[in-house]
Amino acid sequence: MNKDKLIELYKKYGLKKDDVFKHQHYIIITRQGIDKIQAVEQMYVSYEVIQCEPNFAVFKAKAQKDGKMIETFGSALKGANYKDGNTNSWYVAEIAEKRAMSRAVLKLTGFYELGVFSESESEEFKRPKNGN
Repeated sequence: MNKDKLIELYKKYGLKKDDVFKHQHYIIITRQGIDKIQAVEQMYVSYEVIQCEPNFAVFKAKAQKDGKMIETFGSALKGANYKDGNTNSWYVAEIAEKRAMSRAVLKLTGFYELGVFSESESEEFKRPKNGN
């Protein structure tokens, strides 16, 4: 990870302490942080529903910035428990959309190449309840 580049991106997008936290192995940006980045860049994101069922959804996000475009996917599977799913929410379409958008924003802005992920991408990436 390039710490100087990461600090530069934090400043560029006005990210504060509440927008970012350290996970066991990764740096995670909150949904609020992702929204700040998208707003600063005035990034347009469109979606295509690939599959949407009561307990499973896949969305494709297309995002554009400075003449560059990226396509990426987000999915959500509501299982009986975390061992056979990747979300505990019945709002699988909304979770898939958030995951696709977050990935697109982070990829287009250079965060992904620095090993930074969105808390929307995995239930394991949620901020710990104690706030650390």
